[in-house]
Amino acid sequence: MQSISETQRSSSAIAALALAEREDEVFLTLTVAGQTCSIPVLLVRDVLGPQAITPIPLAPAEVAGGLNLRGRIVTAIDLRRRLGLPPADNADKAMSVVVEQAGELYSLIVDQVGEVLPLPTAGICPNPPTLDPLWRDVSLSVYREEDRLIVMLDVERLLNIG
Repeated sequence: MQSISETQRSSSAIAALALAEREDEVFLTLTVAGQTCSIPVLLVRDVLGPQAITPIPLAPAEVAGGLNLRGRIVTAIDLRRRLGLPPADNADKAMSVVVEQAGELYSLIVDQVGEVLPLPTAGICPNPPTLDPLWRDVSLSVYREEDRLIVMLDVERLLNIG
């Protein structure tokens, strides 16, 4: 039979192990209008190159249209439009990051898809007050690296349109 202090030590060890496992969270980086962003890699279902997108009549402006992904209709969200940014010069080279939210698939149209990075939680900071309100409304936090700031996007807020 364990004493109370042994049980507390076991609980503390389990909590420390859980924290160590979360020490690095893994994110997919992407670029929109020159800004590096990230989303949790566990939310990503697919990464696609340029796709044929069919316009959806009367949809909000942020909805670029729909695309077919292995027989499923996917709603394509243009992140530039979602953030009120001007269209890209090379829109024909846009990439799609497919995420799932509430059982539905959505394609986030971005300028570039970067790399999968483990980001230590120690480097994650709250949004700075100087962050543009367009970005602040859809970000959870930021990650500071020596030469860049990565905006950590909140996918749920990004998809809250209309």
